Amino acid sequence: MASPPITELTDRAREIFRLVVEGYLEGGQPVGSKTLAADGGLNLSPASIRSVLSQLEGLGLLAAPHTSAGRMPTEAGLRIFVDGMMRVAEPTQEERAQIEARLSEGGPVEQALQKTSVLLSELTGAAGMVMVPTREQRLAQFSLVPLGQGRGLAVLVGEDGGVENRVLDIDTASAGSLEAASNYITARLAGRTLAEAAQAIAVEIKAGRSQLDEAGRDLVERGLAVWSEDAEKRPVLIVRGAANLLDDEALSDIDRVRTLLEDLEDKQSVSALLESAREAEATRIFIGSENRLFGLSGSSVIASPYRDMEGRVLGVLGVIGPTRLNYARVVPMVDLTARSLSRSLGKLIA
Repeated sequence: MASPPITELTDRAREIFRLVVEGYLEGGQPVGSKTLAADGGLNLSPASIRSVLSQLEGLGLLAAPHTSAGRMPTEAGLRIFVDGMMRVAEPTQEERAQIEARLSEGGPVEQALQKTSVLLSELTGAAGMVMVPTREQRLAQFSLVPLGQGRGLAVLVGEDGGVENRVLDIDTASAGSLEAASNYITARLAGRTLAEAAQAIAVEIKAGRSQLDEAGRDLVERGLAVWSEDAEKRPVLIVRGAANLLDDEALSDIDRVRTLLEDLEDKQSVSALLESAREAEATRIFIGSENRLFGLSGSSVIASPYRDMEGRVLGVLGVIGPTRLNYARVVPMVDLTARSLSRSLGKLIA
């Protein structure tokens, strides 16, 4: 049965529904009629309140766990509350200052994204997630370092200071060949993306203009290939604070926790979920089974895009936590963090 719009509820039903949802989100426990009556704001007897609670349950907005006489919102009820009743709690001046200070610190883009994920986790008590920008960064340096036993390390440094590396087989290549190949690639990287550099180098090698010996040419080709082949597999998601998901209530349902942590390991699927918020004008909220990925674990995702100085979307950040997240506090926190990160990245990649 489809849940009715909140406007179809009586004023009394709306107020009791709001109090139940807010009480549940604050305490994480079902809210009973005695608790609502004791608060004094309704001026209703517990019996009258129970009657309204039963009506709301019949409409699919509330549910009564078998272990408690209290009520808690269903996913449909949470959606109605978030869309039409939630009173947003704007971040405090202290929280705003903390976000701005942490994200305005110097450092490469990769470091700013790491900080953002940690910051979201700390501020919301959930797990913070940041999808790495899909832009193809410009490169500054490429090095091939011997590891021994026929293996080497290909180290790539971006213009923003970010560093990544991959292990590859180098057979019996000499240290001189490694150095020559590294210098050759680096000299042709300046201001280019990996794809642009690889194309230019391939043309030179094919035309015999590379001035590299056979071993050096092989190293160059394979060193670039390991990056090209890996492009689709590169992690595009930073997740921090997953331990926040293991609270006492979560540990009482270990199967749900296991499902959630397994879902978080599937970074491509998580990234696809965040990608759906990429073109959103405002922060998006996915509650429980509204998203297939986290539906079984009973989790919610709050996500917002972050942008460059021209307003182009670079990626998406957000948090994941139980459906009892404090949406009124977390939603504006995610939105503020996205705007702060946009300003910070604008300075770094301008």
